[in-house]
Amino acid sequence: MSMRTSFGAVAALVVITAVALIGGTSTARAAGYYDLNPEQVADDTYVFYGAMENFSFDNHGAISNTSFIVTADGVVVIDTGPSRLYGQAMRAAIAKVTDKPVVQVYITHAHPDHFLGNNAFEDVPIGALPGTIDMARQIGADLASNLYNLVGAAMRGTSAVVPTEAVEDGQVVNFGKHELQLIGTSGHTDADLMVLDKTTGVLFAGDIAFHDRAPTTPNADLDVWQAALAATEKRDFKLIVPGHGPASADAAPLLQTSAYLHWLRSHFQDAARQGESQAEVLFEPLPPRWARLAVEPGEYRRSVSHLYPAIERATLNKVGAPVAR
Repeated sequence: MSMRTSFGAVAALVVITAVALIGGTSTARAAGYYDLNPEQVADDTYVFYGAMENFSFDNHGAISNTSFIVTADGVVVIDTGPSRLYGQAMRAAIAKVTDKPVVQVYITHAHPDHFLGNNAFEDVPIGALPGTIDMARQIGADLASNLYNLVGAAMRGTSAVVPTEAVEDGQVVNFGKHELQLIGTSGHTDADLMVLDKTTGVLFAGDIAFHDRAPTTPNADLDVWQAALAATEKRDFKLIVPGHGPASADAAPLLQTSAYLHWLRSHFQDAARQGESQAEVLFEPLPPRWARLAVEPGEYRRSVSHLYPAIERATLNKVGAPVAR
């Protein structure tokens, strides 16, 4: 073999090896960042529980619950997590449970930890409420960029893939024996989708419900959210999977979320009546009941910035007092 032929053969081998490695690195990278092990919570029904933490380089943004249902017609996924690599890790973990293909994705709302894994599901329909689709289209790229800053390289290759199908409140869809009712509501954001599997009684509540983890409020309307919680409590479900925290066989996630939001508003109103500035409210200690929640006092302090100015203004306008500046 001539020197030229030898070099050509080596070069070809390098190219072939590189192609093989590129093809295999996506799954390997996903597994390297995300060790996803689904927990079965009901017949055919599995949850990947997110870390009870805020975004960090250590958890790679995997802080919300994502789920899937195995049906005779294929797998239905509820929420896709924070990144392309997370979505790929989901699909790899699902494949260990069933050889059924993923046939449908539903996104509960357009917060980055719930939908930026859509990159890994572009081959199947991705359903969401119209408001979620609009939000993902308008600010999805900014959310992805911000999350990259918060969690780092686990976000590589992630872009904001907008859901492809608009769904409606009350819509019923069937996959195999599983009858799914799509429930459109709001309060946590302007568009919050819940999925009730009427066959198993499992309610996937998204971030309408938090459990043992402080609720997030950047897009919250507290009155609307409380109405959604009250309505959801009356629904016929056997198990509720919140957006964050453990599943529950009773209404505990709904009741806890409602109580926390009620306390938050009342606390801010009291502080406003006492003339406390936002800076003073920011560092007040939490009552033990709420201090024990995961991600406190961080979420409380975020809620001060999200909610206190408007509540302060409304409270002081009601009593006829000037707003301190």
